[in-house]
Amino acid sequence: MAKKDIIILGIESSCDDTSAAILKNETVLSNEIAGQKVHEAYGGVVPELASRAHQQNILPVVDTAIKNAKIKLKDIDAIAFTRGPGLLGSLIVGTSFAKSMALGLDIPMVEVNHMHGHVLAHFIDDQQKEKPQFPFICLTVSGGHTQIVLVKDYLDMEVIGTTKDDAAGEAFDKSAKLMGLPYPGGPLIDKYAQDGNPNAYQFTTPKMPDFDYSFSGLKTNFLQFLQRETKKDVDFIKNNLNDICASLQHTIINILFDKLIKAVELHNINQVAIAGGVSANAGLRNRLEEEGEKRNWKTFIPKFEYCTDNAAMIAIAGRYQFLQGNFAQQDISPNARLKFTS
Repeated sequence: MAKKDIIILGIESSCDDTSAAILKNETVLSNEIAGQKVHEAYGGVVPELASRAHQQNILPVVDTAIKNAKIKLKDIDAIAFTRGPGLLGSLIVGTSFAKSMALGLDIPMVEVNHMHGHVLAHFIDDQQKEKPQFPFICLTVSGGHTQIVLVKDYLDMEVIGTTKDDAAGEAFDKSAKLMGLPYPGGPLIDKYAQDGNPNAYQFTTPKMPDFDYSFSGLKTNFLQFLQRETKKDVDFIKNNLNDICASLQHTIINILFDKLIKAVELHNINQVAIAGGVSANAGLRNRLEEEGEKRNWKTFIPKFEYCTDNAAMIAIAGRYQFLQGNFAQQDISPNARLKFTS
């Protein structure tokens, strides 16, 4: 390669956050994110509103990322964009922008699987953080996905366990909505759980084969629990919010770790990471550290800014595609149900 340094522009638009990042080699120069407050009134992301907001946000977000990175357009070597999975309307905005900009600058572009980005966020340069060694196992937990991934190399990963219905992040958010908490409710459950008793209430845990997950039964059980208790006391949720949140979070984390521990033992790997939006959850982070000490694991937890959807993780994943010469063509289209393939 003629240049020593490789500069990648990353674009992420899979859901409701419009993000752009500039990556120089494995170092983040800027990572800008524009959220969308419009969804709070609806208690969840409205796809049509999300795509409209992306159209408004993408140009200023990319412009800000370039300015804050103190680079010029001619310095960019390639554009990495999220092809999927995600909301189709949102993905179309990011993909179309990447194609237009790559064409205008006459530079290559690389497609990135959103879930690969979450896993590879661990390889962003950070002086205070050691990077995992291959192979390692990564528990990826977000609003739309829950997966146990065997990571053999940057571009060689295998999903060995996944949810068969709902994701853990959705279980958090939907349960929060049932309690009348504003969207997004997952972080609020985490907040209230800090002051609650995790053993105050018992909730159902699914019986799933191998390393797969299910959270639909827990959501139903939680709904029935609230209906039953609020019939006895209309202020039950308000008076017991901390304990309810702590017990629910404890149950979800137990479900996640029951399978994760078995997967780590079967594959005889002691390097264990978490990733995805729910990896920002304090209870999940603490549990990983506790299990790591207890089981002699080497554990890896992403910085908060690389947990939720962001373009830095897309840029780092795009870097490894770029180094292999895996370039996308101009006729590429987004895929809302993009499979997790190596």
